[in-house]
Amino acid sequence: MMTARVLMIQGASSSAGKSLLTAAFCRLFAQRGVRVAPFKAQNMSNNAAVCPDGSEIGRSTAVQAAACGLEPTADMNPILLKPERDARSQVIVNGRPMASLAARSYYERKREMWRYATAALDRLRKAHELVILEGAGSPVELNLKAGDIVNMAIARYAQAPVLLVGDIDRGGIFAQLLGTLWLLDEEERGLVKGLIVNKFRGDIALFEDGVRILEERGGVPVVGVVPWLHDLLIPEEDAVALEARAPLAPGAEGQVDIAVVHLPRIANFDDVNPLVREPGVRLRYVSSASELSHPNAVILPGTKSTLGDLDWLRRVGLAARILQEAGQGAAVVGICGGYQMLGRAVRDPQHVESAEEAAPGLGPLPVETVFEGQKETHRVMARLQGGPGWMATLRGERVTGYEIHMGRTPSESPWLVIAERGGLPVEVADGSVSADGRVWGCYLHGLFDNAGLRQAWLRSLGWRGQEGSSLQLDSELDRLAREVEAAVNMELVERIVWES
Repeated sequence: MMTARVLMIQGASSSAGKSLLTAAFCRLFAQRGVRVAPFKAQNMSNNAAVCPDGSEIGRSTAVQAAACGLEPTADMNPILLKPERDARSQVIVNGRPMASLAARSYYERKREMWRYATAALDRLRKAHELVILEGAGSPVELNLKAGDIVNMAIARYAQAPVLLVGDIDRGGIFAQLLGTLWLLDEEERGLVKGLIVNKFRGDIALFEDGVRILEERGGVPVVGVVPWLHDLLIPEEDAVALEARAPLAPGAEGQVDIAVVHLPRIANFDDVNPLVREPGVRLRYVSSASELSHPNAVILPGTKSTLGDLDWLRRVGLAARILQEAGQGAAVVGICGGYQMLGRAVRDPQHVESAEEAAPGLGPLPVETVFEGQKETHRVMARLQGGPGWMATLRGERVTGYEIHMGRTPSESPWLVIAERGGLPVEVADGSVSADGRVWGCYLHGLFDNAGLRQAWLRSLGWRGQEGSSLQLDSELDRLAREVEAAVNMELVERIVWES
């Protein structure tokens, strides 16, 4: 039985670009005919994906699986931490919820988590020719290193050659890369086979001296200087990427302005990415009442803490402003946790998500949500029931998406019926809509990936684009692979993989 070769992508810091580069190398090796798979021992993110069997992993790892031409599996990301509130997370192990733990309690169980991580990697290596591992944060967070199961510990376990990535856009690239090398112990330094300078703006030829200095002082080659990749529409690993994000797409004509509320515990925010791909759509994130202005539509996305983020909406004045805009004709959409907020009440009697037991919702939809202990995680196919306004033309249309939620929200005005979960037939009503069709919500993530629904809704907002599908994930992954291949020495990377 085979044991796959391995390559590991580690970063000198968080947000250095590890996830995208891992996806790029997954795509490049898959294009070369290699049976390749991604692996991340532990991830912390509320941006999750659902595998075909209903297991749950980080969204970025699922994107990397797509880059390999594979369906995602729990073995690719055996431990997922989903922050619920400060210093506490829901712990997903092998794709299923294990517990909600405080940070200290989780670290006390690191030995147990290590066994899950290494067993998953072993299984992947038996089924593939190459596994590309991704690290998390920095491998030299010295106060946390003793409990590390995702950076050098897993690299040592697999004896994986490591490419170390630095983010030149944030400055201090020499301190990032050389400082990391110098803080590693001798065995760990020996695993680092190359450096990557990422997110370079301007003329790369001007960094030739920088490459020479890194190689002389670091003692390892620079395998590439990767440029800043503009307007790349690939789901981000987590919400950190949103902190300094400008409008996703200004829209040359500015036909439709959509405001997405950047909730403190925002989850699965890539639901809105397909909207950005439509010419004439301007999509922006807002986190205050003053930023909201007068959009055509407001989207309340998913959240890992509905009651906590609902309270935040009220405290910062966004709740009142959203209702004011709705009263003046703006569309308002709620997805998953955002849908729960649009109802009349949210109740959590078992404290599944919050220390609070209940709170009034924003109120425009005639539903109430009650949290229960069982988590629904499914890939689904749903049948649209039709409804008021723009929904009328979609009666009978089928859409795909996925569920990740623990609340139950019975509705007297469902506008879709889930007909399949995990490929098995079901009949589950979902969603609610206002009498004029302007305010609506449901539990299904990924709805806007369905071109018919997406473009029908946009037309109701005044959009005048052309019908048909826009850019899809595959084309974006191909673009990413082309850009990275042009910037790195792939011959050297292949030698590192096959000869190390």
